[in-house]
Amino acid sequence: MPKTRSLHLIQAVPETDEDVADTAEQRDPAFLTDVLDAGVVQGDASVLLRRLHRDSVDLFFLSPPYADARTYSEIHPDRYVEWFLPFARAMFDATKQSGSMIVNIKNRVASRGPLKGQRHPYVYQLVLALQHMGWRWIETYIWAKPNAVPGRFGPRAKDAFEYVYHFARGSKPYFDLNAVRVPYRADTAEIARRKLDTHGRRNTAAGFGRDRTKTYLLGGADPGNVVSVPQTYNQHHGVAHTAAMPEGLAAFFVQAACPEGGVVLDPFAGSGTTVVVAKRYGRMAGGFELHEDFVKEATRRIKADIAEDLPGQPLRVDG
Repeated sequence: MPKTRSLHLIQAVPETDEDVADTAEQRDPAFLTDVLDAGVVQGDASVLLRRLHRDSVDLFFLSPPYADARTYSEIHPDRYVEWFLPFARAMFDATKQSGSMIVNIKNRVASRGPLKGQRHPYVYQLVLALQHMGWRWIETYIWAKPNAVPGRFGPRAKDAFEYVYHFARGSKPYFDLNAVRVPYRADTAEIARRKLDTHGRRNTAAGFGRDRTKTYLLGGADPGNVVSVPQTYNQHHGVAHTAAMPEGLAAFFVQAACPEGGVVLDPFAGSGTTVVVAKRYGRMAGGFELHEDFVKEATRRIKADIAEDLPGQPLRVDG
């Protein structure tokens, strides 16, 4: 029977007084302003995150490097949790009490070691380790990819989804469901009738006998925790990143989990999708990226997007 690391080996180690003191010396109130002005800053996020002031960020939205993805990183699934926890600790300290960390992460099939050929449990180990650190696990979303690339995957179907985990710093995180409601599929006359029906009458045609009147008055339906966004959305814009995030995915979570005028940071900014989208929707945004080529591409995209954004006419992303 294959052996896996026991949970205690991947749990987060609480900060000591010494750690807190060392980190406090590194924190710079002006650093966040510099990052937001720059857009994407080149450097190691594990170092740069520790310079952020405590309780200063509304939303960390990130898609960290894939485990064992040879074109982008060499982080083996066996040590992925250990690798990620320092980033998570620094983000926890910088997040507001009403703030969140939302992580897009993909489950992988182990390519070597005792679990070769099996789904590796590092994603689930990471969730438990983050809870142990103090992050509150709010929800698990599924990013459904309707145009996932087919191929040979052994005794399994093609990968058509990825996880998106919502963690919060405090017990009352900001979350605006109304910002991401979706239109109901009904004819115009039926929608008009339900808007006028202020008595909350039941209508079985609305869906299994449930009263849909109130949600119609709110402007749409609860989208649920399955978010369908084509994987190759950004390729139409010439994005030069091997694992570019779809703008529609970033748009959904930025609108839902960060208030207008709030601060969004992406510690693995890549070609800048999170920053571009967050700025479009009226948030202050910045990010960190280790690779110089991606920083240049992100800077180009941010400048181009700002130039195309007309005053009074905010751009919308329909992913």
